[in-house]
Amino acid sequence: MTMTLADLIPLAPLLIVTITAVVAMLFVGIHRNYAITAMISVGGLFVAAVVAVVMMGGVNQQITPLLIIDQYSLFFTIVVCAAAMFVAIFSYSYFLNLDDDKEEFYLLLVVATIGAIVMVSSNHFVSTILGLETLSMALYGMVAYPLHSKESAKYPLEASVKYLVLSAVASGLILFGMALIYAQTGTLAFTSVTNLLAPATEGLSDNYTIIALLLISAGMAFKLSLAPFHIWTPDVYEGAPLPATAFLATIGKAGMFVVLLRFVETSNALEFGSVVTVFSLIAIISILAGNLLALLQDNLKRILAYSSIAHMGYLLIAIIASYSAAGTISIEAVTFYLLAYVIMSLGAFGVASVVSSSENELDSINDYQGLFWRSPWMATVFTGMLLSLAGIPLTVGFIGKFYIFLAGVESSLFALLVALVLGSGIGLYYYLRIIYRMLLPIDGVAITSIDSTNTIGSYGVLSILFLLLIVLGVYPAPVMTIIEAISAYI
Repeated sequence: MTMTLADLIPLAPLLIVTITAVVAMLFVGIHRNYAITAMISVGGLFVAAVVAVVMMGGVNQQITPLLIIDQYSLFFTIVVCAAAMFVAIFSYSYFLNLDDDKEEFYLLLVVATIGAIVMVSSNHFVSTILGLETLSMALYGMVAYPLHSKESAKYPLEASVKYLVLSAVASGLILFGMALIYAQTGTLAFTSVTNLLAPATEGLSDNYTIIALLLISAGMAFKLSLAPFHIWTPDVYEGAPLPATAFLATIGKAGMFVVLLRFVETSNALEFGSVVTVFSLIAIISILAGNLLALLQDNLKRILAYSSIAHMGYLLIAIIASYSAAGTISIEAVTFYLLAYVIMSLGAFGVASVVSSSENELDSINDYQGLFWRSPWMATVFTGMLLSLAGIPLTVGFIGKFYIFLAGVESSLFALLVALVLGSGIGLYYYLRIIYRMLLPIDGVAITSIDSTNTIGSYGVLSILFLLLIVLGVYPAPVMTIIEAISAYI
């Protein structure tokens, strides 16, 4: 299939981000300037997001067999570009005093965003792998970025190598599962594996198909930090610089989950009872293990890492609910909760990024003692994000969990709902621990004063995220109307 000019127009957001990467790279090669490189990256991502918003009204087109540009993929293109832009703004003050070249971090960030956009637009295994590896390769560099800095706050090389090795294992599982599906279907497009013509499946049993589906699901579970494939997550989160952790925790997870959702819905994988059983066990283990292990942590990044494992488990409940004929709102529940998760996690990591720097990361919860008295606005935003992650009413996190719960009730997934309630109760404790620490009086180990001159952009982003947190928690109807409309395209 040849590509025409008409095919390039729906790809405008992807092309804009690609051009942004090229322009930033050329500028760095001609003249290094950290502020201008940051502005080029942020500007390009903003334009791509705006173009995607404009296009959402009427584009629904398959671009070659590899990419589907419809309202659902455009919605997540907007989310990915906006989140990447916010991470880029947080990165500016964080890396400002890094004793090494700083501009290449923005190149890696924009290239990783290209991979994420390809992933959310994929309905074919080839484009999925291309997007996934583009995202992952750039993330390896982002995680290890302060490696040559003499004042690097953490252990970026160790985190990057762990992520590299385990990502390679996950990609291998996905590729092997793809090969098995290709042997049975003769195509690498996402396609139903339950209604195949007899000649295509001659000699191949349902067990063969189930193994292929589970291999692909296991590889995706690695990328999503679902238990028991979660071991790498706390170490990588802790060792990586905060902006890279924020990118991995939000955009990396959202892109992979959209791929998982499209694949599961298109392949009819959940018509196999054994696949449903495995997904249910993974969801329960992720929710309970993530929340229980978070109780043992005093490091903020490790707490948020284990928290993310639990949140991926919550999302899996809605995916499992989607196979039931009664599960009418499960796709909407997944979509809204992914949006909520990106907002909450970006806000939490954003606060940590603003009060930290590349040479002095404040990632112990003790470092946040007295933050309410030192910087009331930052503490208010952080509290809002943590309460939303816990699912407290009047926040976007509560609405997200409500829809997941509703999807579970519609499909009678009561064991999973018990895990969700237990996990949410446990989670409330370790989120409140952090809030309690911020309310304590200032002492000698308390957080140092924040230089507001270099963090004006970050304050603006945190204000936007906090506003979204409250508005979508109090009045989610307009966004849910949009999500209901775009979910028909899955």
